[in-house]
Amino acid sequence: MANSYAALGRWFEYLNNDCGYEKWSQYLIERLKSLGAGSRGVDIGCGNGYFTRALIKAGYSALGVDVSPQMLDGAQQLSFKEGVRAEFLLGDITKLKLNFKADFCVAVNDCLNYVPPEKLKTAFARVHGCLKKGGAFIFDISSAHKLKNIIGNNLFAEDNENLTYLWFNSLNGESVTMDLTFFEKGGDGKYVRSDERHIQYIYEEDDVCAALEETGFAVTSEGHLGGEKTERINFICTRL
Repeated sequence: MANSYAALGRWFEYLNNDCGYEKWSQYLIERLKSLGAGSRGVDIGCGNGYFTRALIKAGYSALGVDVSPQMLDGAQQLSFKEGVRAEFLLGDITKLKLNFKADFCVAVNDCLNYVPPEKLKTAFARVHGCLKKGGAFIFDISSAHKLKNIIGNNLFAEDNENLTYLWFNSLNGESVTMDLTFFEKGGDGKYVRSDERHIQYIYEEDDVCAALEETGFAVTSEGHLGGEKTERINFICTRL
């Protein structure tokens, strides 16, 4: 997965600028406040660091962690550009280990969909081990409905002045293989092609809740849209 963001890592926030980052970050902050979470936490799968920066701007001490060096390069650059003093660490949620106990962990925008089923409880156990007792864990997944009926077996594309991309998706049982091709405009006006592959795993809400409870979390879940056609499910958890 680390190499899956060699090209996408440079464009991730730009391509996701319509997903409501500001409202999403406020949702996280409000939930952390409602849980009485302390001030020191970790943004797991931080990507280009939008939520890490938002947490720091809101007064939290947040460490950004991601498996992709390209993503972290972008996170460092954006933090510097915005004047935010943020720290980032290369790391995998299934191997997560910190030198401190965190008050909270967040994992936003499909981080857990990238974890294969045989490693899901390992990922939750790692987060559990990094949290203080009573610490908060907030994360989301793309729902089974979204991956099976909206993303799976569909093609998406966009053509802009500096970037053109093609996004082919194949539904394979309980996972979706995503093949992306990018054409990036260089300083000389020529376009450079790059290709990468992502795999996201499909999880049912009840299975995720069961895995969380087995690894020592109390959990509630909140669908963004409600009903069977919700596209994203948020999990609000507390370490027991």
